[in-house]
Amino acid sequence: MQNSCFRVILQPCEKGRLKVEPVERKPIILGLKQGRGYDCGTMSAVFKADGIESGDRYSVSEWWLEPNSKGPGAHSHDENDELFLVIEGQPSILVGETWYESPAGSFLMIPAKTIHDFENRSAAPAGLFNVFIPGGFEKNMPSIVEWFQRGAVAR
Repeated sequence: MQNSCFRVILQPCEKGRLKVEPVERKPIILGLKQGRGYDCGTMSAVFKADGIESGDRYSVSEWWLEPNSKGPGAHSHDENDELFLVIEGQPSILVGETWYESPAGSFLMIPAKTIHDFENRSAAPAGLFNVFIPGGFEKNMPSIVEWFQRGAVAR
């Protein structure tokens, strides 16, 4: 059985419905730090699978923080859950009002509407594996990179 997802084509067809066309999904095999990279200064992201690859059902990424660096800043997502697995180092992760020191192997599930953040307070690099459900987060990355380049996080 082939895996497939569907791409919505924004063209009218019978009775004003959107035309939906199947898109073949293929396996993705990538190593650590391989994928589509986004440089946010002392933080970087590497997207592994998202958009068409997942049918927008999820976005999978790695987030890397240099030693003693801030992350994205406290925020929440109205409709998206996030899963984090610490893959390197010991980042500090905010969930609600509490910061957790999270060594490699730590897992966190952040429900939609929950304030969260992450940063690296240690002298070693830190990495987080992230799953964003449902997907679509990668569409924000160009504007996030631009925001960081403008120095919007000078804290």
